Amino acid sequence: MDRLRALEVFVEVVRREGFARAAEALDTSPANVTRYISDLEAHLRTRLLNRSSRKMSLTSSGEALYERARTILDDVAEAEAIVSAATLQPHGLLRINAPLSFGVLQLAPLWPVFHQQYPDVQLEVALIDRVVDIVDEGYDLAIRISGAGSSSHVARKLATCHNILCAAPAYLRQFGMPATPAELQQHQCIGYSYAALADQWPLLDAAGKQQTVKVRCVMHTNNGDTARAAALGGMGIICQPTFLVGADVRAGRLLRVLPDYAVPDIDVLAVYPSRRHLSAKVRVMIDFLAHHFQGTPPWDRAGQA
Repeated sequence: MDRLRALEVFVEVVRREGFARAAEALDTSPANVTRYISDLEAHLRTRLLNRSSRKMSLTSSGEALYERARTILDDVAEAEAIVSAATLQPHGLLRINAPLSFGVLQLAPLWPVFHQQYPDVQLEVALIDRVVDIVDEGYDLAIRISGAGSSSHVARKLATCHNILCAAPAYLRQFGMPATPAELQQHQCIGYSYAALADQWPLLDAAGKQQTVKVRCVMHTNNGDTARAAALGGMGIICQPTFLVGADVRAGRLLRVLPDYAVPDIDVLAVYPSRRHLSAKVRVMIDFLAHHFQGTPPWDRAGQA
């Protein structure tokens, strides 16, 4: 039995959640995939997969092998790239997780550019606003917007994310423009469910002194686009990043609220499992994104919101 090939087949079965889909991805037959899995289980003297006509799941032994096998295959790919000129080009499946709005607005236009540079890397991009466990859920890389970094994984800063308060002109004509942070408490606000401080909005004055205002939210949402749409419709004040609302502010569709106060910046991070050797495909993606976002973020280059 070719143990390395067997591990590759096993990992693909888990990723694709089925033997037939794995066979298609590996350009082989389902019978070959079944044989490799059976031989691997016989060699290890343990069952790796619970299989039925409707569902497949990992056993505890399978879960342990899956995580190690992914690392082994990444290390092998990197070793091949180092020693063989023919395989210097990164290749293989790269699974990425990113927040929905940022993924659509800022990352999606970059994928064709990346593909032109690295045609042998196949991308699988999942846009999910909640914080995923990149190891348990099988991602190679996650893009996160956070001020807290990552305590369990390696994180590289890609850009600074500026947040601002804004509202539609129609809302401000009806309810007035707040002159101080305390006046926010008298206004309708739209909250972001995944925000670290929920309905408490931190604001910095010109001297850098912070005060936190507990706002009254008439709506909560776990998606920035929904908050933006509600604000554009005159529903209330939002606290959202310039990559989402900067163009609206520049066009006058939304107006800055309390422009003399700043919301603390947070970071756009590339987060990946802590490993001694980083696979070539992950490394080139991180370098690609870091190069694109370097300096002033592209969403702010058209002018300050």
